[in-house]
Amino acid sequence: MSAQPMKIPGPDHPITITPNPKRVVVTWNGRVVADSRKALTLKEARYPAVSYIPLGDVDVALLARSAHKSHCPYKGEASYYTIVSDGERSENAIWSYEDPSDAVGEIKGYVAFYPDRVDSIEELTI
Repeated sequence: MSAQPMKIPGPDHPITITPNPKRVVVTWNGRVVADSRKALTLKEARYPAVSYIPLGDVDVALLARSAHKSHCPYKGEASYYTIVSDGERSENAIWSYEDPSDAVGEIKGYVAFYPDRVDSIEELTI
């Protein structure tokens, strides 16, 4: 992956993907769900930036695949995961584009978290 941002052409809906130079740590229910120094930051149109974390940096033992799906005309079909820990559940807290459109192919193998469905998403200086 290059250090240069990848920009999808389109003045009405620009998307950029850049390496995040910070350590990203996601916690929920007193557990670290993800801890990554290899996150990507995806900025899409006017939406808030989203950290995409490699699945290898996520505690997959806490995840249960959900039947929920959604479709983005720019990124493709999203799959979802529920976080499960100590009998508690955070439904559809995580999404992933397992077969993203070519324009955002860099996020394949990465997941993102809804900020309101986890306790925190922290960006720490390395």
